[in-house]
Amino acid sequence: MLVSLKWLSQYVKIPVSHEELCDRLSLTGLNHEETIEIGGDVVIDLEVTSNRGDCLGHLGVAREIGVLYDVPVKTPQPKLSESKTTVDSLLKVENRFIDACPRYTARVIQNVKIGPSPDWLVEALQSVFWKRKFDGSIEQYQSVNNVVDATNFVMMECGQPLHAFDYDKITDQQIVVRAAAKGEKIEAIDHHDYELDSSMCVIADAKAPSGVAGVMGGAASEVNDATTNLVIEAADFTPLSIRRTARTLKLQSPSSFRFERKVDPMGIDWASRRVCEMIVELAGGEVAAGIIDTAADIPARSPVVLRLSQVERILGIKIDREEIVRILTALGCQSTDKKDSLDLVPPTWRHDLTREADLIEEVARIYGYEKIPEDAPIPVMPSSRRDFDTAVDRVRSVMTAAGLSEAMTPSLVTAKLDDSVSPWTDQPALQTQTAMLKGSKRLRRTLIPSLVQGRAANWASASIAADLFEIAHIYVPGAKSSDLPSEEYSLGIVSGCDFFAIKGVLETLCERMGIHGRLEVKPIDGDGFRKGTLVELAIGETKLGYLGMLSDKELKAWKLPDAVVAAEISLPTLLSLAGLVPQQQSVSMFPSIQRDLNFVVAESVRWNQMEDVVRAAVGSELAGVRYQETYRDEKKDGKDRKRVLMTVQLQRHDSTLSGDQADELVGKVITACREKLSAELLS
Repeated sequence: MLVSLKWLSQYVKIPVSHEELCDRLSLTGLNHEETIEIGGDVVIDLEVTSNRGDCLGHLGVAREIGVLYDVPVKTPQPKLSESKTTVDSLLKVENRFIDACPRYTARVIQNVKIGPSPDWLVEALQSVFWKRKFDGSIEQYQSVNNVVDATNFVMMECGQPLHAFDYDKITDQQIVVRAAAKGEKIEAIDHHDYELDSSMCVIADAKAPSGVAGVMGGAASEVNDATTNLVIEAADFTPLSIRRTARTLKLQSPSSFRFERKVDPMGIDWASRRVCEMIVELAGGEVAAGIIDTAADIPARSPVVLRLSQVERILGIKIDREEIVRILTALGCQSTDKKDSLDLVPPTWRHDLTREADLIEEVARIYGYEKIPEDAPIPVMPSSRRDFDTAVDRVRSVMTAAGLSEAMTPSLVTAKLDDSVSPWTDQPALQTQTAMLKGSKRLRRTLIPSLVQGRAANWASASIAADLFEIAHIYVPGAKSSDLPSEEYSLGIVSGCDFFAIKGVLETLCERMGIHGRLEVKPIDGDGFRKGTLVELAIGETKLGYLGMLSDKELKAWKLPDAVVAAEISLPTLLSLAGLVPQQQSVSMFPSIQRDLNFVVAESVRWNQMEDVVRAAVGSELAGVRYQETYRDEKKDGKDRKRVLMTVQLQRHDSTLSGDQADELVGKVITACREKLSAELLS
């Protein structure tokens, strides 16, 4: 922001040299870039951060100086002499794009005389509109005419962009704020053609666009020497809309620069009256009575409570209550005193002041950061880690120990990814209005497709068979349209390992999380998985997640050469079952006895069924039961039969287990397996 000290002195008396002023402004957040003399005027270049759009005009900088040096600021009060003709009888305005243009105002000035601008106006604009060429010389502002120069002057005065249309070039004397049609074109006042799309906002007449809203006016309605009647536009355009349009068209302007940083919605009418007053003084004419305003009622800002105790706690120094009130009221806040706090309504031009911390920062900024000692005692309490953080670290440790690499993938996915695999729900995914990534509008319902895409990308680029895991949010729609969606952390795994190896990793995870109970599996069907390989994981009656092998169709779609195992479990469910703090357990001081048992069972019998039978048969004297191996020999054992070798460990806590007692317990195991599983013991 280029600031002319000569211009600035019209609003505030500067009590110090420009060198000292620049240093003081730098300490308050308006960094000084350089100082240059132009035509006997001192111009300072200030770096204005994106949250301080109020300082993109001389009045905003004057307010800063006023509060820093406790001097009054003179704000011009525009006075209009309006004609008997009403603006409503001359012009109609329709706002069809409120999302991009919350407020649009228009005034009409008749019988103006376009001509050159006076010297004082040209000199003022030349001091703040210049560019430095590559050779170091200055390219000065070229005056256009008294009307256009007036709109530029007011913009640089208050930070509100304005635009003047030739009234007689507006078809049917109607202005429509609308979205551009796809492929619609416009010639801007820089005399270049631009192709628009439906996301862009335009200011149009009854037939065609007259300007790209908030960015640049159109050549068709440009003010020239033949213009006699004007429409003065003053509006509020949303920053996101302007930023997207300017970047898409590669068309930056002083107006778009200010709209991207948000303008004062309550200052729009002041700017409109101010520029109309200047145009009448410079070019004559009569201002039609009234104003067309599409959103005259601006909601009042909510008060922010500032606890005085918090100022000292956060800054580490005590500042008098009177000084705090002076600073904040000088910045434009409306204050209501309470016993231990202040209720403050921030000014409309400070949209960045929304919470208590913002107000405390303002107090520190104006009071002076340099007045805060480096050793100021600030009470700090040590923070403790959440159980969630401890649990996630443990999960991450198990995954990396298993040879998996952690991945980070976007929460928004394409339709292709979302439709491929979705074990948690069949409900349609939540969608965003605007794709944050190209083609990605859906909020992922599972982590698996994103990890598969990551594995495929690694294979395609470097032939790396990446085994990946990710801990991130998924977004599961409600089972019914009336149900709210849920957002929760999930653990996703994609690997080229064996199915049972990944199951073993998950069993190890449950053990490391202190979960008491066995990881059980239940075969289910699901799209995207090889038939017969998808299982639901559970601990007791609590569903934990899913594990399965991707279908050949999915592998072909991602050009993956080998089988891929995918798993996903719910972290909140895992944490609800976890025992993160190890509990003391008694250890028997008596020796244990181990017996190996080799059973012949039907092919359909699962290991977890055999383990359950053994535990139920032995009871508290069972120290452990371990699976050893499976062997198949159709000639010896028959069709659909297999041998399962297990080791049973027996132990008592009150005495040494005798051989006869051990034989009795083993007999119970053999009997139970024969009766419940039709198992035969091999001698």
